[in-house]
Amino acid sequence: MGHRHLGTEHLLLGLIKLGQGVAVNVLRTQGVDLTTACAEVEKLSQLGSPEKAPGNIPYTPRMKRVLALAREEADKLQHTYVGTEHLLLGLLREKEGVHAGVFRALGVEPDEIRRDVLRELDPNFGATG
Repeated sequence: MGHRHLGTEHLLLGLIKLGQGVAVNVLRTQGVDLTTACAEVEKLSQLGSPEKAPGNIPYTPRMKRVLALAREEADKLQHTYVGTEHLLLGLLREKEGVHAGVFRALGVEPDEIRRDVLRELDPNFGATG
């Protein structure tokens, strides 16, 4: 995209382009068309310079927040790793940014996504016994 930063839009694109994992499974279950999601990211993002950025590309402050939120989600679930599911939950908790605009445009409901992530991790989630 020609950006000289890594933001939440890049994280969302990365999750989608991965094409597998809990995050993609849940987005598909919710009826999110991944091709449309990528197009929305491009529509809402300003393209940068076509030249390759020199050196390391820094994270935006929002991206750092999302990564910290993802770590919190992993900790809450007592996971020793941060997976696509935690990254998606972190993105959902951050209400601003290109990714949030994409979610709004696609009608993504954060509470439903959270529920489906937890159900994907534990099929018995929410079951009463």
